[in-house]
Amino acid sequence: MKAKQCKHNSRNMKRSGDSVGEKRRKRRKLLQELGDQKIPFLGPSDRGFQHLWDSSYSGLVLRRSCSLAAELHSRVQAALLTLRKKGCLLKDLVRVRDRDVFTAVCRVLLGEPGHTYRYLDTRLFAIPWHNEDANLKGQNCCDADLRAACQALWEINNFFCTDVSQLKEGDRLTQCVKAEAEAKQGEEGDTESKHSEESKNSEGGDSESRQSEEGETESKHSEEWDIESRHSDEGCSGSKQEGEWEAEFKQSSEEGESSKVKQLDTSVATVSEQGKCPGWAKEAISGVETGPAGLQAPEKPLAQLKHSLSGYHIQDREDPASGQGCSQPSPPPRTCSGPVQFNVTLLNYMDPALTGQLKEEPYYGMGKMAVGWHHDENLITHSPVAVYNYSCHSDKGESSEGGTSETTRWRIGLKVAWDIHTPGLILPLESGDCYYMRDDLNGTHQHCVLAGDTARFSSTHRVAECSSGTLTYIQSRCREALSNLRTDAETGSHSLLVLQPRTLQNCEEIHNEVEFEWLRQYWFQGHRYARFCSWWSGPMEQLEKDWRLMETMTMLFLGTVEEEDQAGEGRREMAETLLSALTDRHQQRQTWRDRCHSSLAQTLPPEEAPVDRPFWGVDDPSMPLPFDLADIISKVESLLWRM
Repeated sequence: MKAKQCKHNSRNMKRSGDSVGEKRRKRRKLLQELGDQKIPFLGPSDRGFQHLWDSSYSGLVLRRSCSLAAELHSRVQAALLTLRKKGCLLKDLVRVRDRDVFTAVCRVLLGEPGHTYRYLDTRLFAIPWHNEDANLKGQNCCDADLRAACQALWEINNFFCTDVSQLKEGDRLTQCVKAEAEAKQGEEGDTESKHSEESKNSEGGDSESRQSEEGETESKHSEEWDIESRHSDEGCSGSKQEGEWEAEFKQSSEEGESSKVKQLDTSVATVSEQGKCPGWAKEAISGVETGPAGLQAPEKPLAQLKHSLSGYHIQDREDPASGQGCSQPSPPPRTCSGPVQFNVTLLNYMDPALTGQLKEEPYYGMGKMAVGWHHDENLITHSPVAVYNYSCHSDKGESSEGGTSETTRWRIGLKVAWDIHTPGLILPLESGDCYYMRDDLNGTHQHCVLAGDTARFSSTHRVAECSSGTLTYIQSRCREALSNLRTDAETGSHSLLVLQPRTLQNCEEIHNEVEFEWLRQYWFQGHRYARFCSWWSGPMEQLEKDWRLMETMTMLFLGTVEEEDQAGEGRREMAETLLSALTDRHQQRQTWRDRCHSSLAQTLPPEEAPVDRPFWGVDDPSMPLPFDLADIISKVESLLWRM
């Protein structure tokens, strides 16, 4: 049975590889049809901008910096600076098209105790919020400064949980500006209309709809800098989607002119007690006069490409058989309903002055990209994403925050996925602004982050799909597998309780899941954060102990297969089950060993370098060394041949 399934999986993987190649060929053909033309995009200064926002980007909601309490800003920004000072923000070594690349942004995950977040074959282990959760009482896993920083980010997380659902559908840019204009009229009077307009022009506050910067792919180190993947299930290294048509094509053409930001008769969020929100800055537009599309019409009408695009539309999700990791099937995707509960935040940090040359956005001419086009992945379906944006001085104090021109501000770019006839949207960001991507915006659209001149943090709060991505989950899986192991109280010897092939197969799948989705992920990168917060150290030690018992179970399984007095058909089925599990394990161990010893991994300092674990005989010399899987696989294959 399992040998047939193994062959079936191989065929699925081959078909998946063929389909990926076909998609790439189709993308190339489509982009060749587009040629050197740039797709139009609109900024706040362009005619039709508000209509485009309302009609094509309605899930995007902006909350201006001035609408949040100053005390909350102060605590959150101090927390972000504390994390930077302590060195908690690190670049991730992620997997893109079977090779490792460093992210351009530095990041750290905070969230509910025991939660993880998985992207691009990388599992991040959350530093707990350090609120009053019962799971943290009595634990002294980090110092007071880090605890206070985590609590501040938990506070803004709670605010987002309430606020993201309260803002009504129309509370985007328009209504805030109307309220702002009415406030100006009330305070300054009709006789000061000219002065009011001049004052408005000089305030220069481009607020923005923010970047959900989970930037799973980075723009500097990878040729596929704008590829994003979305996992349908967090515990399995599920199906990694290829970004979109634009994620395939590496384009080095020069940028078209970006739209300059002008005053817009709209803004977002209500004006708080702290005073008026700054309006959109009014800036002169250099270059050619633009039409409603914001850019000159391309030589080849984009409408002609719409028909071509429809023939090349490719579904977001890849064939699940193409994934790596545990082999258990992915459950149907969960849909967000009821009150929003953001369970993690992915903090991102970049200082452009220290990053080197960033690549240009190749399809619209939007500017330098800090994070390429992507969907935020591994989230509950239709769940919102909330982002806090903070532009600041660098860690060396070399630059000041708050540039006023468009080119110095951080911006977010948005586009409709798989669509080259709907203009893109670009919005500049002010420090302290927040934005929400609601409804299905994250699923139907992609966004990128365009670099400004200052250093920048983003705290991206999300409802991570954690049905198989929490400590509680993997502990329950361990109990499930180990329930089939009997230990003699007197001798300490072990034996298997149930020898049914289906039960043994499930135990081996859990064995692989524990090793490749948790232990190796932790020792590859998760262990780096133990020097800041030791919360995960104890649980991972226990997981490794459970894994060692599962290794023992595998050897007992092998011994059962080797017994010649077993019934012929049942013995063969068990042998096929064991062979499939061991072959998968052997291949994945080799992949992880290669990753741990790659040239990129060797560039990391010792405290951040990947560790090739788990393995026996290190912490406990009395434990035997791991058995040679290649020899065991050969032995099982030989047994099957003789049956």
